[in-house]
Amino acid sequence: MTLAPGEFIRRFLIHVPPAGFHRIRHYGLFANAARAANLAKARTLLQAPPPSEPDASAEPEPPARPPIACPCCGGRRVLVEVFKRGGSPRSAPPRPAFRIDSS
Repeated sequence: MTLAPGEFIRRFLIHVPPAGFHRIRHYGLFANAARAANLAKARTLLQAPPPSEPDASAEPEPPARPPIACPCCGGRRVLVEVFKRGGSPRSAPPRPAFRIDSS
């Protein structure tokens, strides 16, 4: 069977699960035993360039720090700045625009 490229891609994408869903089939184009050979054959038939290899000479990215949870609400806390004990931050937080009088 010969298909137009747009029709082939449409039929192929019917089998791609939406984000957040996991594939539970263990056969077909992405079966573990023949995945590399199947993908190489599909690239050849589609005349697609081979996947680019990651640059080995590039510096590896440092591992990402896990997000810190807020002790109050449990939400994600964003780290703005770190400074040494006794030091001062590079940019101090803004002062309140009002003053509380004790009178």
